[in-house]
Amino acid sequence: MITNVKEILTKAKEGGYAVGAFNAMNLETTRAIVEGALEMRSPVIIQVTEKTMEYGGGRGMYHLIKNDAEFYAPDIPIGMHIDHGKSFEVIQRAANIGYPSVMYDGSRNKYADNLMVTKKVVDFCHEKGVDVQGELGSVPYLGEIQIEDIDWDKYMTDPGQAEEFVKKTGIDALAVAIGNAHGFFKERKEPDYARLEMINKNIGNIPIILHGASDWENGRVQEVIKRGIACFNIDTALRLAFINNLASAVKNKSEMSYDPRNILGDARDAVKAVVKEKIKIFGSDGKA
Repeated sequence: MITNVKEILTKAKEGGYAVGAFNAMNLETTRAIVEGALEMRSPVIIQVTEKTMEYGGGRGMYHLIKNDAEFYAPDIPIGMHIDHGKSFEVIQRAANIGYPSVMYDGSRNKYADNLMVTKKVVDFCHEKGVDVQGELGSVPYLGEIQIEDIDWDKYMTDPGQAEEFVKKTGIDALAVAIGNAHGFFKERKEPDYARLEMINKNIGNIPIILHGASDWENGRVQEVIKRGIACFNIDTALRLAFINNLASAVKNKSEMSYDPRNILGDARDAVKAVVKEKIKIFGSDGKA
């Protein structure tokens, strides 16, 4: 069932576990996330990016997720969310389609500009009953900066700014940078746990989101959950599972492999296995 994202995140933070915000790209990945959540009896968030909205259609993906959630998992809390909306126009489009939760990512902008546009997004979205996640600090991507050149202190979230940012924008959730990184970018050797603890203390009961967490192992996960993380964004791990399974199917051709439903069905199951594994690590299994 489609459930308010803020409600899902708040319950996770209060309950001492985290939920997975899994990126869907098509029918197969959407179904994999829904089935994984159903089998693990776990709340989840299904999210799409700007590129996925362009690829599958914003309305098409919206109705696909909504239908799967309501028909196949009517008693499992499933949130719908837009991941990394980079402009007010993208957020506006998503909200008008009906997405109940969005992320405005102004993290690459100067602090004052990020604050100003995030506030504009919040004002617009809250009038429509749409939740807003903001981002402060910068989670790097491979290709935008050389790994050896990174000064992590310049990228990570400032706890003092986080307190002001939350108060002045009115966001419902905050994505932070504590040494985490997107995709294949090499992360900081050790997450800045003390920084996260201070951010959590400064912003009160606002749920905190960690992006670039596809490869985080159990120990790190538990440490950041204890310090306020309520949600992990998972994208790269799902893509790898899907593509690797497809590549293997094509390489090892068989008579059955020429039926796209068999090939894509196997790829869906590979993604579902990752979803279930992450749910168990995050501690949200059985929490539906």
